[in-house]
Amino acid sequence: MILSGCGSSSSTPVNGNWSATVTNIDGSTAFLFSLTMNENSSTGAVSVTNLSFTSNSNSCFSTNSTGVGTFNTGGTTNGVTTGALQLTIQSGTSNTNGTNQLTLNGTLNQSSTSNTITGTWNLTGTGSDCTGNGNFTMGPAS
Repeated sequence: MILSGCGSSSSTPVNGNWSATVTNIDGSTAFLFSLTMNENSSTGAVSVTNLSFTSNSNSCFSTNSTGVGTFNTGGTTNGVTTGALQLTIQSGTSNTNGTNQLTLNGTLNQSSTSNTITGTWNLTGTGSDCTGNGNFTMGPAS
């Protein structure tokens, strides 16, 4: 069995509640957010609900931002499940700081002792201070 994002057995390892730390190239925090992911195991499409930015000092994303993604499992080797995740988060239409898009490309590494998604991000947009790139880490939310 494979552990899901919230700790129960599942054939879709990204399903569940996740928290993300998004850092700039210099290591400073760009964003903190949480979300719930639900993967359609037959298509790999990932729907995003409960998206909430807990740190968003430059207001690139409002409360009505949306997210979609894809997950492609790499399989399990020596007890470690891997896979590629791509998420795109779009600012809401009523966002007062422009139209902005955050793209995250990461790799799931899941074992009996660890469950993380790590990778890179890129932010583009028309909002003030709403461009950049760096690294991110996601783990199961408690």
